[in-house]
Amino acid sequence: MIGLVRAELLKLSTTRLWWVMLLSTVFFIGLSLAFFVGFAGNEPGGLPPIDTPQWAQVAWSAGSSGRIFVMILGVVMMTSEYRYQTITGTFLTTPRRGRVITAKLGAGLVVGALFALAVLAFTALVVIPAVLIAGGELSLTESRVPQIALGTVASFALYTILGIALGALVRNQIAGIVGAVAWAYIIESVFLAIPALQVVGKWFPGGAAQALMSIDVDTGMGTGGDMLPAWGGAAVLVGYAVVFAVVANVTTVRRDIT
Repeated sequence: MIGLVRAELLKLSTTRLWWVMLLSTVFFIGLSLAFFVGFAGNEPGGLPPIDTPQWAQVAWSAGSSGRIFVMILGVVMMTSEYRYQTITGTFLTTPRRGRVITAKLGAGLVVGALFALAVLAFTALVVIPAVLIAGGELSLTESRVPQIALGTVASFALYTILGIALGALVRNQIAGIVGAVAWAYIIESVFLAIPALQVVGKWFPGGAAQALMSIDVDTGMGTGGDMLPAWGGAAVLVGYAVVFAVVANVTTVRRDIT
């Protein structure tokens, strides 16, 4: 199984897709951080000053918004096999399809985690100097950095798996990417942004990830409203990972690939 995971990682690393998506992720998060820096201190009703732990908490949480890119990457990791007709050779090399899908999911976990670490490193390069230049103090506990980092890594890994499962389900690359974008930017955004709908949205992967980070969707200052507690978010994310893995395996094993 380790060899199959390595093979999947090798497939991805020999293409330009991974670094294009990584640069896109960093650029997107950079825009968010630039907004947070530019509009810091616009209270009341706006962002807190840069030298406060509350601002650092909001800024550190910006990285989680890049999970849409690893979801798209997961879709392409699966659907490119069908688009370029390499899936036949893959299954002839490893006839047990379940092992192939498991290897793709394992590779997705690794890729998602590595993307998350890169995002956290980039965020640190922006947030730490910004806070120090503004005269603030760095406090990992007050800014909830460990929780935010854990939530970022978990959500990136989960969304990569979600992308792979979605790709296995639809097999069409364009449909899979459109579905991923619609889910992240329309469905989840609506259910997490409107308080009346958070009773449902808190059970979505995005809501669970926000709960794990103990970040309120609107204020960024701790889980509130109808959101799940941090441990509940972790449990929901694990549950989704299991469901997505089963969906990816079942939809691939039982289908004709020709």
